[in-house]
Amino acid sequence: MKTASAAGTAVLPSGNDSGADIADWRPEDEKFWESTGKRIAYRNLWISVPSLLCGFAIWGMWGIITVQMLNLGFPFSQAELFTLTAISGLAGATMRIPASFLIRLAGGRNTIFLTTSMLLAPAIGTGIVLQHPEWPLWTFQLMALWSGVGGGNFASSMSNISGFFPKRLQGTALGLNAGLGNFGVTTMQIVIPLVMTMSVFGSLGGEPMVLVKSSGWIFGKIAAGTPTWIQNAGFTWLLSLVPLSLLCFFGMNNLKTVSPEIGGTIPAFLKIIWLYTLSFVPAGVGLYLYLPKPSGLGLLNMWVAMPLIIVSTLMVMKLTAFGAMKDNIAKQFAIFSNKHTWSLTVLYIVTFGSFIGFSMALPLAITIIFGISHVPDAAGIMQHTLKNPNAPSALTYAWIGPFVGAAVRPIGGWISDKVGGSIVTQIISAVMVAASAAVGYVMLLAYQSATPEQYFFLFMGLFVLLFTASGIGNGSTFRTIGVIFDRQQAGPVLGWTSAIAAYGAFIAPVVIGAQIKAGTPQNAMYGFAIFYALCLVLNWWFYLRAGAEIKNP
Repeated sequence: MKTASAAGTAVLPSGNDSGADIADWRPEDEKFWESTGKRIAYRNLWISVPSLLCGFAIWGMWGIITVQMLNLGFPFSQAELFTLTAISGLAGATMRIPASFLIRLAGGRNTIFLTTSMLLAPAIGTGIVLQHPEWPLWTFQLMALWSGVGGGNFASSMSNISGFFPKRLQGTALGLNAGLGNFGVTTMQIVIPLVMTMSVFGSLGGEPMVLVKSSGWIFGKIAAGTPTWIQNAGFTWLLSLVPLSLLCFFGMNNLKTVSPEIGGTIPAFLKIIWLYTLSFVPAGVGLYLYLPKPSGLGLLNMWVAMPLIIVSTLMVMKLTAFGAMKDNIAKQFAIFSNKHTWSLTVLYIVTFGSFIGFSMALPLAITIIFGISHVPDAAGIMQHTLKNPNAPSALTYAWIGPFVGAAVRPIGGWISDKVGGSIVTQIISAVMVAASAAVGYVMLLAYQSATPEQYFFLFMGLFVLLFTASGIGNGSTFRTIGVIFDRQQAGPVLGWTSAIAAYGAFIAPVVIGAQIKAGTPQNAMYGFAIFYALCLVLNWWFYLRAGAEIKNP
């Protein structure tokens, strides 16, 4: 068999993994798997993990950046800072819609290399705008929108890894990729507060700013007046993204059995750029219609803007595709005619939607709920303006929940491979109903107290339980998708479900922020608990009841 260059035309015969493109791929064949497939699959997995980790870090970094912007006295309100987190969340979710189709269109190696390289742009751009607190809000919102590239990477990464592994290892492989990749949230929440305390890049990194309010990180508090290099929150990722991009290009593979019509490396890159560029249009227009003035028109509420963006993104993709890309997208749209695509989309919102949504919203929620003494005035009206001297630092504690949630994701996949994905999903959904309701009640107590810090560790413990359940549930949902769908459809379904679930990164900051502003933060968590309860019934109906079409996959 002939072998061409690694530029996108190399064909890999069985037993040889020297080229970029692999034509012979039979992971369900035990002999092939042990002699050839296993080595190649795990090499691609171990390169995929750090790339995905950086994607999560870039996507989620605004949750930490906004806290420090508040401490540095940036001239924006709490509501405006919440929009930065929400925008990056929505953009990342929207980018996942085209990303879920990229592997079949452009190949795994081509897609992961280019999308990892694309993270350099928001990393550099964010570092630049953070040096200019006098710049208008829209410049920061633009960088938050651009950071969505990192969120989109999850869909393509999961779709890619799914194709490399046999069905019996889907839960474990996808759990490892997602779980270790999700450590990007925790890594970001630890690394960013650390690098902001030092001049990492010397004179090239710009001048520091001075803290107006005391800040914190995992080892304690930093006093007001301390020099702070907030721009390092963006610039620092260059140190890992450059070598990772090279590793992706020279170490990963395209599976011709999954991506039969790549057309070469350059055409593959053009397809990726085209679809990603298109996805920014509906996201930008939808945000402009949703965001309040002066950033937008404020015409739509979240529940109208979000479906509008999703549907318009799909329509733009379908209408603007051309050539072989048009046929491939049409084939992948077939997943929408399968009812299990929709049921598993909802169930994935419970798990990953909760994980990423709470990761985005938690740091600023801690700062506002526990950083203020809530006391009534002379008329008995509760005031939420007096700084709490005993407030816990969000930068010290916010990383714990995402860390635990990411750590248990591979465990969830492994358990699900052993006992069944839907059983695990049912158990964690019940836990999340109880934990979410309990968090809501603790929020109620804290938001009515002059000493809210007394409720903080109970609050954090319950949130860690939520993160744990959502992490385990991620693995169980992956396993269910890998078993229900064939190899051609499992990847796009994984990408699609992860795209919709990622809107949790938009929903949670908006809902929690709005309820905090209304003085009823507990209502946000009560609402989430009701949703989890409905999903408990949905999971039982489709996969666990006696007459279910697919029993306990």
